[in-house]
Amino acid sequence: MVKLRMAGESLPEILREVVDYRKSGLSLNHVVGCPLDCGYCVRHLFDNYDMKKPHLVMSDKEAVETLLGHWAFRSHNTPLQLFNRATDPFLPGVKDHLFACLEALDAKGLTNPVLVITRWHVTDKDVARLERLSNLRLTVLITWSGIGDGRIEPVDSGIAERSLATLAQHKMRTKTVLYWRPLIAGVNDTDPLLRRAVELAALADATAFTGLFYRAQIKAHFEAAGVPEMYDTVARRKIMPRELERKIIDAFGSRPLFRKTSCAVAFAHGMADYNGHYGIREICDICPAAQAAICGRSHIRPEANFVAALAAAAGLDASTIQIDERKIEVAGSVEQQRYFMQHSLNYQVHDRAQPHHLGWHGRANVGWD
Repeated sequence: MVKLRMAGESLPEILREVVDYRKSGLSLNHVVGCPLDCGYCVRHLFDNYDMKKPHLVMSDKEAVETLLGHWAFRSHNTPLQLFNRATDPFLPGVKDHLFACLEALDAKGLTNPVLVITRWHVTDKDVARLERLSNLRLTVLITWSGIGDGRIEPVDSGIAERSLATLAQHKMRTKTVLYWRPLIAGVNDTDPLLRRAVELAALADATAFTGLFYRAQIKAHFEAAGVPEMYDTVARRKIMPRELERKIIDAFGSRPLFRKTSCAVAFAHGMADYNGHYGIREICDICPAAQAAICGRSHIRPEANFVAALAAAAGLDASTIQIDERKIEVAGSVEQQRYFMQHSLNYQVHDRAQPHHLGWHGRANVGWD
C-alpha cells in the first residue's frame, strides 16, 4: 500500500476547501496532486499543476464528515463526486482513500448517485471491491480521448481502454460510462478514432462526449509546450464547435450518446437526469426515446414558494427568480448556489448574466453562429 503524506502549508487555499459544488455533484477532494500531466487539466486554474505526488489534506474520516456536514448535502439525493478536481482516484495510494470513502458512505445506507472519473488502471480486484457496495448508485466514468500527442496528453489511451474492458467483464451492479473527452477539432476527430470510440462504447452502459476546457492558463501551457493553437480564443465554458458535434453524432448513428454527463449517468441507472436537462429540449434530441420519457415524467415545473425556499437556503435573493417551462433564472449567483437548487429540483437553474443560448447546449460560442 502506498501511504500518502499530508499536504504542506504551501497548498493553495482553494485546495484546502475539500468540498465544492460542481455541475455533476458535490465534490470531495481531500487528496491533491497528480503525475499524469494532462495538459488541459483544471489544476492549472488552482496553481497546482506542478504538484505531481498526491498528498492528503485531511483524513478520510474527517473528509467524509465534512462532506456530509456541507450545507448543500441531502441524503439520498445530492449527487456526489470523489477526487475529480486535483488527482486521479485510481492512482496508487489514492485509490485506498477512494475505497475508504465509498465504503464509509455506503455503510451509512446512503443511496446518493456517486461519480468516480478516471483514466488510469482499474483492475479486476478493484471492480470486485466496488461491487461489494450495496447502497450507493455508483458510476465509474472512464475518460478516453485517443489523443496521441504527448504534449497534450501523455497518458496512453490504451490504459483507459483496458480499464473499460475490465469493468465490462467483471462488474454487475456498478455502472460505467465512456467519458469521451476532450474532443478537439482537428486533433482527435479522425475517422479511425471515431470508429474506435464506437467500438469502446459497446463496453459501457452509456457514452458522454464533451469538448475542451480552454482557459487562459491552459492555453498558455500549450503555447509553452509548443502545441499549435487549437482555438483563436479562450472561453469560460467548454468548446465544442457545431461541426465537430455533428461529426460525433453522425458517427454514432442510433447508438446511445449523450451531450451531458448527468444524462449518461441517468441512462446507465434508468433514472431521470438529476440536472433537469429535459427542460432544454434541444439537448435531448439525440437521447433514446425511453430515456426521454423517464426524464419527461420527472420534469415538473416547481412551485414558486419551494424555489424561493431553496434560493434562501443557498443565500440567493428570491425576488430575482423567474420560472418558465425550460428553466429557473436567478441573478447574482455562483455555480454552487445554482447547482444546489438544480439537483434539489431536477430542473435547470441559470444565472441571468450568463444566458444559455438556444441550440448551444450550454457550451462556449466558439464555432457557433
